[in-house]
Amino acid sequence: MKRVNRSKLGDLFAKIAEAEALYLPVDAPEGARYEKWAPGKKLSNATNTVRSAKDFFFPQTERLYDVKRSGKTLEIEPPETETESFVLFGVRACDVRSFKILDSVFLADPVDTFYKNRRERATVVALACDRPEETCFCGAFGIDAAAPEGDVSAWFEGDFLYLKAQSEKGEALLAKLGDLLEDADEKDVETQQMRTRWMLSALPLGKVSFEGMKKTDLMDHFKNEKWRSLSEACLGCGTCTFVCPTCQCYDVKEFDDGRKIRKFRCWDSCMYSDFTLMAHGNSRNSQLERFRQRFMHKLVYHPNNHDGEFGCVGCGRCLQKCPIGMNIVKVEKALEATHE
Repeated sequence: MKRVNRSKLGDLFAKIAEAEALYLPVDAPEGARYEKWAPGKKLSNATNTVRSAKDFFFPQTERLYDVKRSGKTLEIEPPETETESFVLFGVRACDVRSFKILDSVFLADPVDTFYKNRRERATVVALACDRPEETCFCGAFGIDAAAPEGDVSAWFEGDFLYLKAQSEKGEALLAKLGDLLEDADEKDVETQQMRTRWMLSALPLGKVSFEGMKKTDLMDHFKNEKWRSLSEACLGCGTCTFVCPTCQCYDVKEFDDGRKIRKFRCWDSCMYSDFTLMAHGNSRNSQLERFRQRFMHKLVYHPNNHDGEFGCVGCGRCLQKCPIGMNIVKVEKALEATHE
């Protein structure tokens, strides 16, 4: 394990940025967001960014290819391959776990080469939480916010930032930082870890569990009468899907500018009435059906197809941002209550 004094964080970031692009959370009017580091930019103290680090691997809008027309000839123009390596600093444990869920989708056959390219070029520095929010419930999914997974795990404790390499990428990054770092003992962060775990257990959602969802048959969940009352207040705004670090729905669109047809993909939401719209109509015509689809995917379909792993990481963003106060915890409690 290594450490660096907080007073030298600017030097640390500058050293990283010499070799690779560095992105980290900074404060903005709408809340913390990831920005490319430049001298003068300071790391945010916010527990989580408004939007997750998912954007770096699965961006909201992405060019796939262009089709150029010349008479009766069509020429496919692929996008330039991104080659820039980059470091994501300050990713919380919940968001780091979300990468594993996204990997299970985009790196499964057929592999999404756009996503794969970005994942391979990224080095993730995961920052342990020391001030979890009341909306946090990552522990329900076996995530330890005090020992975040990543290429490098990091902790702020006292006057120092502690860093521990967890992969070859992480070791390579710390090797580049050279004389800025000094040796440290892992025991130096144990007090902080114990404090964080205690705070998490004492939060309103510290004892919430989703394991009961696995004890009920899929069709029993699907036919549950609670879906009607749960979905009645839903606005179908899609806010929950756009702030969620694990949502992966997208649509493929095209734009004809008269010279080229530009093909791109963009995020979509299963909460929208035109999602999966086909020639014969929509396969989920009511808000109830769309609402049910979102939460069944997170709580039932995904764990059924991925060795019991839920499609949620407990980041709490949907609890914070839903305009009518609906969220995955309320849904889970309502469904499980009908089967007790």
